[in-house]
Amino acid sequence: MQINTQVTLPFPRPLVYQAYRDHLLELTPYLTNVREIEVKSREEKNPGLHLVLVWHGGGEIPLAARALLSDAMLSWTDVTDWHDAEFVTDWQIQTHAFTEAVQCLGKNIFIDSDQQTLIKSQGRLTIDPHKIKGVPGFLAGVIAQAVEDYLGQKIEPNFRQLAGAVQQYLQTKTKFI
Repeated sequence: MQINTQVTLPFPRPLVYQAYRDHLLELTPYLTNVREIEVKSREEKNPGLHLVLVWHGGGEIPLAARALLSDAMLSWTDVTDWHDAEFVTDWQIQTHAFTEAVQCLGKNIFIDSDQQTLIKSQGRLTIDPHKIKGVPGFLAGVIAQAVEDYLGQKIEPNFRQLAGAVQQYLQTKTKFI
């Protein structure tokens, strides 16, 4: 499954890029489907950054319903390499459920567009039904398709919601600049 989103934010590229790269934890209040973002590692590289974050989703799910779902089903690890000179990040999403079967990776490109920033997110989600553990072979394909459909419905809207959170954050911060 291809992942493609494009969002334009009304702020200069360096400001948008820095918000995504360095201020994700401050965006949590603007992300209705995220309960917490936790930094597992942050390694500055010249010029750039290697960042590993664990996202805890389910913020929009009622607490009673969340009790029935495992944290693994609502969390994911985001591994990113930020290439500062190019305003590009390579990302990989590692699910905490069906980890061996799911591969999701791509790239965000931050494009300068006359004091605005166009963010292109491009990637691919694939699920290998043969790697789903503990499931009979005849059900693996059905489960793989269901997981792909579910994740596919979540990933692109999450990219758009994150862009909206960055816009809200920057609107709040730039009022005082």
